[in-house]
Amino acid sequence: MRDVVLTDRGPKPIGPYSQAIRANGFLYVSGQVALDPKTGELTGTDIQQQTQRTLENLKGILEAAGSNLHHVVKTTVFLKDINDFAAMNEVYAKFFTLAPPARSTVQVARLPKDALVEIEVIAGL
Repeated sequence: MRDVVLTDRGPKPIGPYSQAIRANGFLYVSGQVALDPKTGELTGTDIQQQTQRTLENLKGILEAAGSNLHHVVKTTVFLKDINDFAAMNEVYAKFFTLAPPARSTVQVARLPKDALVEIEVIAGL
């Protein structure tokens, strides 16, 4: 059994996917970029601003689905430029302070809306 999560605490999907899926005690949150949930427009001009907005979106979706950042077990970070790794980490570390989740970080050629970062998460409920 699976439940679709849709909340105004994160941006509406810009394609045929759900914000998140609840299944078997876990929450699978689709990759998020720095879209303003109210306008749907990309926000922030640098990696730190975009990472902040992206993680705020993820936090909102997690909480609306009955989870939170402390229950995140795995993240995947997609960077347009791997040289932004350290600056992204500065912001990321503020959201995951104790016992951070497992993580993969990869550079990609391009992200939706020409974002600088996209992050997806898996969390327990």
